[in-house]
Amino acid sequence: MESVVFIFALIDCCALIFLAVYFIITLSDLECDYINARSCCSKLNKWVIPEVIGHAVVTVLMLISLHWFIFLLNLPIATWNIYRFIMVPSGNMGVFDPTEIHNRGQLKSHMKEAMIKLGFHLLCFFMYLYSMILALIND
Repeated sequence: MESVVFIFALIDCCALIFLAVYFIITLSDLECDYINARSCCSKLNKWVIPEVIGHAVVTVLMLISLHWFIFLLNLPIATWNIYRFIMVPSGNMGVFDPTEIHNRGQLKSHMKEAMIKLGFHLLCFFMYLYSMILALIND
């Protein structure tokens, strides 16, 4: 059963890595003026909810399967994702808003956040891979 948990976590982590890379590429395109702010934000906002759900599912799965270290490692990022989604000001298009993305360095902060998430998910990928192999050997 433990190996199934880590196989699912590994697949979910791969999806989150691809999502983080997509966020970086899209924000980079906006920074270089290859796309306009409205299309960039609509593309990114479409993937905010799946990112929140994907990360929350893995976090809850680690809690249920009693992997405390991995749960505590995932908890701050999952909490940040949920907080960021809930605290969207009224009137904004979503987490990424075209009228505010160029103001006050939000583009740079979104890019930095996407890079941090990419690094975190890469770390988690290798941790899940190691744990999966260990669980398969022990079964």
